[in-house]
Amino acid sequence: MGLKIRLARAGAKKRPYYHIVIADSRSPRDGRFIERVGSYNPMLPAEHEDRVRIQSERVTHWLESGAVATERVAKFLGKAGLVPMPQWNDQPRQSAPKKKAQERAKAAAAAAAA
Repeated sequence: MGLKIRLARAGAKKRPYYHIVIADSRSPRDGRFIERVGSYNPMLPAEHEDRVRIQSERVTHWLESGAVATERVAKFLGKAGLVPMPQWNDQPRQSAPKKKAQERAKAAAAAAAA
């Protein structure tokens, strides 16, 4: 049985609220879980103290038991100092100008500088 520490949605429509739960990896997101170990309220400002609540002793117990956190929960745990902060790779920018447009912009910048 693969254990996951993940989010389970509990909020109303357009009012998201999540519980941080320990669940079997085969269980659905909003279905069965083993234990509730925290909460996440994305509607609160980022600096608010109640945005992410974590029961650190229970989380460390489950991490020692072999539970693996999802990316989002690993970020929360990293900020709380329970695990090392995960590394986030930069995503490619699809909206960035393509090669020819970048060359034209460089040429225009050079012409404007001269």
